[in-house]
Amino acid sequence: MPLQLPFRFGSKSAETPLESRARQSKMMEYDQPLVWVTLLLMLLGMVMVYSASISLPDSPKFANYVRWQNTYFLQRQAMFIAVSLVVGLFVFRIRVADLQKAAPYLFIGTLVLLVLVLIPGIGVVVNGGRRWLSLKVFNVQPSELMKVVAVLYAADYTVRKQEYMHKLTKGFMPMAAAVGFVGLLLLLEPDLGAFGVIVCIAMGILFLGGINAIWFGGIGAVLVVIFGSIIALSKFRRERYFAYLNPWEEDNALNKAYQLTHSLIAFGRGEIFGVGLGGSVEKLHYLPEAHTDFLLAVIGEELGLAGVLVVIALFYWIIKRAFDIGRQAIAIDQTFAGLTAKGIGIWIGVQTFINMGVNLGLLPTKGLTLPLMSYGGTGVVINCIGLAILLRIDYENRVLMRGGRL
Repeated sequence: MPLQLPFRFGSKSAETPLESRARQSKMMEYDQPLVWVTLLLMLLGMVMVYSASISLPDSPKFANYVRWQNTYFLQRQAMFIAVSLVVGLFVFRIRVADLQKAAPYLFIGTLVLLVLVLIPGIGVVVNGGRRWLSLKVFNVQPSELMKVVAVLYAADYTVRKQEYMHKLTKGFMPMAAAVGFVGLLLLLEPDLGAFGVIVCIAMGILFLGGINAIWFGGIGAVLVVIFGSIIALSKFRRERYFAYLNPWEEDNALNKAYQLTHSLIAFGRGEIFGVGLGGSVEKLHYLPEAHTDFLLAVIGEELGLAGVLVVIALFYWIIKRAFDIGRQAIAIDQTFAGLTAKGIGIWIGVQTFINMGVNLGLLPTKGLTLPLMSYGGTGVVINCIGLAILLRIDYENRVLMRGGRL
């Protein structure tokens, strides 16, 4: 019997079948670039929140609880990020199939929270809006929770009703009624921005799930009429809309378009490379809510066009990755997971577009934060939950493509 050497002269050593399979499978266990991009956005957001809020202790509005501590918002945002990462790790361990089973119950539970917000003595009023529930340590905003729950519910509904997607009464109307009820509760807070995002999530997932194109177009037209009517019938929203069309008119610039004009001034001062980190003038009590809704304006002033383009590129990468993961899941017959991943992409994309559009004067002023970056506990936690679900979907895709079991 000839002797079999473990190697050949002039070639690489022979591999066992196990070693060969290990060498061929170079797929990572999870999407590391997605994790790093998410962390980068959150940490950049924390730095910019600190920069944007450093002068707030001088304001009587914040003096009662800031107590002249310039690092108050930095410490809070760092705490929110730490909590978000812990919650995200917990959510990542939940199987996608379990999320699908829980989707209807999560939707009902979040509806209950939206009702509780409207009850005097339970709901917390901030800046004229009743949108929060107090947990003593920090306030919880159920409308933020509804965004990720709406993704799960719409994806589950589309899978369950797949055979009725081309029918109006059995396919679309039940979902429309559910979203309409959510919208009614949100408009009572009021929170038109969150309602708009949730409508986009539901409509986007239904469209991807195969709803009749004619019905979809007609429903889209009806939604435009509804939102137009809401604006037209509300004096406050109507004045804000017309102010957005002509922000530099003196009366508008001093009233309804005050935030927009100072946001545009901030971008103008930043030019290409900005005035330098910490050098913003607009954050010195000229631009209201600089650490929340108008954080991008501070980024534009301090880091310039270059900084803004980097932020846009990072968000674009996350959104594209969400759709890639969703397409991959659908290709291996994981329809709920695929629709959920794409729904998360729609949610992050729509909210980012609205916030950036408002900051840049492309859209009427609306109170929506920049995902992952703006100051706020509920927003950052919910964003991390959504991205943890996206990472879980990608993880299960990789396991299934290796031939493993969940």
